[in-house]
Amino acid sequence: MADKRRGRAENVNGCHRRGKKSDTAGSQRLRGASGSTYKKRGSRYKAQEQNARSLMPDDMIAGRNAVMEAVKSGHSINKILLAEGAEGLSDICSAARERGIVTENIPRAKLDTITGGFRHQGVAAYAAPVDYTDLDDILERAEKAGHSPFLVLLDELEDPHNLGAILRSADAAGVDGVLIPKRRSVPLSATVAKTSAGAVEYVPVARIGNIVQTMKKLQQRGLWAVGADMDGSAECFEADLTGPLLLVIGGEGRGLGRLVKETCDMIVRIPMNGSINSLNASVAASVLMYESVRQRIAKSRV
Repeated sequence: MADKRRGRAENVNGCHRRGKKSDTAGSQRLRGASGSTYKKRGSRYKAQEQNARSLMPDDMIAGRNAVMEAVKSGHSINKILLAEGAEGLSDICSAARERGIVTENIPRAKLDTITGGFRHQGVAAYAAPVDYTDLDDILERAEKAGHSPFLVLLDELEDPHNLGAILRSADAAGVDGVLIPKRRSVPLSATVAKTSAGAVEYVPVARIGNIVQTMKKLQQRGLWAVGADMDGSAECFEADLTGPLLLVIGGEGRGLGRLVKETCDMIVRIPMNGSINSLNASVAASVLMYESVRQRIAKSRV
């Protein structure tokens, strides 16, 4: 009887020992599988992160640290997007206000879509491919060059391809600078830079606040504000486009705003001899810029 009990005890102990061994081996297998799982998860997460980054616009910065460093560094930023309800962004908002950077609150789901699923932490920013220039610096540069300032002001242009094309023509025509509003206007972007064929690197671009106030400031400094509109009182080839000039081009579809048109010193039109009564904004701007160039060259030869 005692032998049977010892046998059962040995069997039980044996099972227990085998159980411990099995548990140890199982734990090792579990740890090994867990490490492999973590490694796979890490690789998968890294791949997802890279894929999300590739889906983001080329000119976008996402994440709190990245956006904050971009603001602090003085890099030109077009706009900062904030997810509605996001907390802990007061430092970024304060820094943006100090630099006059436009901020916009949008639904988190929309920010998720814009960033392509990248971990944005509630904030993202559109960065300009080159730094913007101050308007006074543009005028000072023209003065140092010894010629009358030749500026182009875009009244709420929306298409980045049009802006890029205008910058390309502006560079070729020797324009001193292009002015665009901070709000309700297309900013400098990767698309603009590509369409400009590199001209964005050479043509100074200044962001302005109120268009009418800026026009009046430039008029006080001696610039002649000439707007382009199909209802202009004179053809562009008859108007004097020499001297200190601010050429004002309207946005797609709507043209010049009423107050902008009223502030202009002159409104000119491009003669249209076909069935269509208007030109693309970038084409119209190019025609007027080169008419000014033609007149300046002719005047210099007299």
